[in-house]
Amino acid sequence: MPVAIVGWGHTKFGRLDSLSLEELITAAAREALSDAGVVGRDVDAVFLGHFNAGMVPDGFCASMVLAADPHLRFKPATRLENACASGSAAVYAAIDAIESGRARIALVVGAEKMTHLGNADVTRALGAASYQKEEAGLSFPEIFARFAQAYGARYGDPTEAMARIAVKNHENALDNPLAQMHRPLDLEFCLHPSEKNPVIAAPLKKTDCSLVSDGAAALVLCSSEMVGDFRRAVGFRGTAHINDLLPLSAKDLTRMEGPERAFHWAHKRAGVTVNDISFAEVHDCFTIAELMVMEAMGLAGPGEASALVKQGVTTKSGRLPINCSGGLKAKGHPIGATGVSMHVIAARQLVGEAGEMQLRRPELGLCFNMGGGAVASYVSILEPLKV
Repeated sequence: MPVAIVGWGHTKFGRLDSLSLEELITAAAREALSDAGVVGRDVDAVFLGHFNAGMVPDGFCASMVLAADPHLRFKPATRLENACASGSAAVYAAIDAIESGRARIALVVGAEKMTHLGNADVTRALGAASYQKEEAGLSFPEIFARFAQAYGARYGDPTEAMARIAVKNHENALDNPLAQMHRPLDLEFCLHPSEKNPVIAAPLKKTDCSLVSDGAAALVLCSSEMVGDFRRAVGFRGTAHINDLLPLSAKDLTRMEGPERAFHWAHKRAGVTVNDISFAEVHDCFTIAELMVMEAMGLAGPGEASALVKQGVTTKSGRLPINCSGGLKAKGHPIGATGVSMHVIAARQLVGEAGEMQLRRPELGLCFNMGGGAVASYVSILEPLKV
């Protein structure tokens, strides 16, 4: 595809009380511009991924990005929202602008400010991404609990596999200095409900749920014909964006058909299969999601993902490492930033700049960002480019 990533920025994820939404946005944007070696006057369009849903009063925030560089003033800027996939929506809008010829260089930022709110307010805001006609009042742990219940009824109890996924992702986050959580988890602790690990929505316990986070990430994208102007570049080998129906009642909750189709088309457009992928950053908003995504991507057959988790297939030393960053589970999940963060992490891996997270000679990286209950699905397959 004729679009490349040539720069990136990423704040720490976590409880960042001293930083406002605007400060998070501008910090990530400035880092990405500096990393790419460009300035505001070089940028043709700006895209911001931001969910919000009342979590901050700054609902009209696309132009906050312009404060990152005086020469960004009067550049076209657009805010994108597609639930937890808002970050990837911004990335794909930038790709469209470049492919259409309307832009040669685009700046993408994803950001969210969440931790200043209490749990009830965050739960309410996130719940707005469900089908209100049927699911009003349901929390997202309750929505993904329905996936876990249906999956377990058909294929057997996934509790152990889910616990192993939580342990793996927390262990991976120890090597990510930008991750929110630097605390290992014990398998026995994850397996059994307790006062410190209560059931949130059966069968999901606290250790099965991703984090409430502040943070931002940013990318500079350009036309592939320009990559020779930059010190390194990562290309989009294939992409796919699929939206499924919103109501849970309209879907088979033992599988994720929207993600399945997104993976199918991304693989086809890239001319690869899952066996060609070196690593993946996937949307583990809940541990059951990572388990079911393994099947959606074709790594495992229906009901077979638990066995692969137990075999260590998705660990750093396994056949297909998943969420070397710690994932949403331990890296953190500032909603609008998540999809952009995945692309930053994958790009760093592919050019050998992932630090302690670095894998040995990865050739293809995969990002999967999901919004809602398997509603919005974005899959990117990335590769390093010669410059």
